[in-house]
Amino acid sequence: MINVVAENINIMSKYTGNAMRERNAKPIQEWAEKLTERGADLLDLNLGPARKGGPEMMQWLVQTVQEVTDLPLFLDTTNSEAIEAGLQVYKVKKGPAVINSIMATPERMDLQMPLVAKYGCHMVGLMWGPEGIPRDENERAMLLDSMMTKAAEFDISLERIWFDPIVVPVSSQQKELQGCTTFMQWLPDLAPGSQSTCGLSNVSNGSPDELRDILNQTYLCMLKKCGITSAILDGFDEYIVRIAHDEEPELEALIGRIMDGEEIDTSGMDKKEIDYVKTSRLLLGQTLYSHSWLEL
Repeated sequence: MINVVAENINIMSKYTGNAMRERNAKPIQEWAEKLTERGADLLDLNLGPARKGGPEMMQWLVQTVQEVTDLPLFLDTTNSEAIEAGLQVYKVKKGPAVINSIMATPERMDLQMPLVAKYGCHMVGLMWGPEGIPRDENERAMLLDSMMTKAAEFDISLERIWFDPIVVPVSSQQKELQGCTTFMQWLPDLAPGSQSTCGLSNVSNGSPDELRDILNQTYLCMLKKCGITSAILDGFDEYIVRIAHDEEPELEALIGRIMDGEEIDTSGMDKKEIDYVKTSRLLLGQTLYSHSWLEL
């Protein structure tokens, strides 16, 4: 079982975004309560850049959400002042706040790791380096090493870091996606005791809407086999939450067999099972991406 980090309370959402700007607590609290009821383990509060009024908005949002749920919160913005403002009012209930996220660049680590040390919170360590998104698992490992070294300077233990490999779209970066998957297999050995997460839906960006669900579902099963401990995803998607919470063991077992290199005989399978087999092979780079991969 992995933790579900619900991504739904987002400034880009028409429903919650407008409520944030208008300081209308009701829609946000309704969603926070529903996400809690539907099995979310943490809530991501995404303000985006929050260049104007970010600190005040983050404080209001944290307090508004914590009035109706005890779930831990991801504080998600690139505005460091807004992050600290949220940490100042955050109340530890079921767990500490998590800064989402700190890039593996010297300037961002020097700016934001002191907040982790000062407030005793957790952090998402984003594998985004000085040159942007890493090209493969080896570049990710180098960024990981630099981040662990810097975290040690601030006495931040690995248990407080949720490493994010940066999931890339299979539709445009199929080869690069393999580096993300391999890195996640390495992570338990490279950073023992650490946690991990990802923006799961990134894998299906650029794919037709009707194909995004199966990509997200299949890749979550793959990442779980690699040892990921959480994922940022749609908390209202009942099926993806079921997968996260170990409630679809047969699907996970099927995809696990493919990852282990087993040659799967699909002759006795129904179409849904065959689609998962095809999607697994696609995400493993065994077949080339096209929007019609399920029809081939």
